[in-house]
Amino acid sequence: MIHVVAKNYIKEGKTEEFITVAKQLVKETNEKDSGCIRYELFQDLSNPQVLTIMEEWENKEALDKHMAAKHFKELTAAFAELAEKPGEINLYSKLA
Repeated sequence: MIHVVAKNYIKEGKTEEFITVAKQLVKETNEKDSGCIRYELFQDLSNPQVLTIMEEWENKEALDKHMAAKHFKELTAAFAELAEKPGEINLYSKLA
């Protein structure tokens, strides 16, 4: 099982636009991508310009297919224009 934490730092005034695009990505991923166990959007309580997608995948192959999917490529392309700085993506495997 693979867990992904994808943290995004959004430009001031662009948060709602990012949320709209990210919600579409969450919807399409949950509907279309096999091997997706969990795919959710979260907003930081202390800094609303930090939005994080937390993901859980059956395996690396399912994650790789997601990242190659048309909906992923198209929707994440919009993220770059809304980002204040590059995001952070960390992949984890569960140990205990």
